[in-house]
Amino acid sequence: MYIPKYFKVENVDEILDFVQKNSFGTIVTTEQGKPIATHLPLGFNKKGDDYYITGHIAYGNPQVGTLETCQDVLVMFQGPHAYISSSWYGHEEVPTWNYQAVHIYGQASILERDELIEELTIMMEKYEKHRENPILWGNLSPQLLERQLKAIVGFKIKVEDIQAAYKLSQNRNETDYMNIIDQLQNEGDPNSEQLAAVMKNISSR
Repeated sequence: MYIPKYFKVENVDEILDFVQKNSFGTIVTTEQGKPIATHLPLGFNKKGDDYYITGHIAYGNPQVGTLETCQDVLVMFQGPHAYISSSWYGHEEVPTWNYQAVHIYGQASILERDELIEELTIMMEKYEKHRENPILWGNLSPQLLERQLKAIVGFKIKVEDIQAAYKLSQNRNETDYMNIIDQLQNEGDPNSEQLAAVMKNISSR
């Protein structure tokens, strides 16, 4: 991923937090030179000194066969993004697009049954524990769980390289930067509003 110096992010903890909050990612592998992609909810955690992406994929998905044979698996995560009109600047310039994106490369391996159950348990707790009637692994019948386990394949990807770009108008002067935030907040678009919140948070650091 091409990342100009203004927009490069190197703080691993910050990237980890971003991935946790934007965990619906895209896994890309190749088969005979042809890219294959699947969109999935994913986990991102640290074990010892290593970072891992975990998830599961439908047993019938043809990408399953490429997970362990592909030398480098690419996983992409994206945050809020929006069009930036150059009419919001105090000088002549062309429009652009602001965004947050993280690309992670690594080697994939298939999870054993116990590892897959652990991954599913953690994922369900993440998205269910705050609900009034949470659906957790231990609440479901063994028959249902067994059927579901047979229908999916779990995997983990050992992280070998992380590339993160936050293109958030860091190269603009303070007046233009704050005006971009104001304009995004008034766009009436959820992505624009979310992006404005991200930019506002960064400016307050």
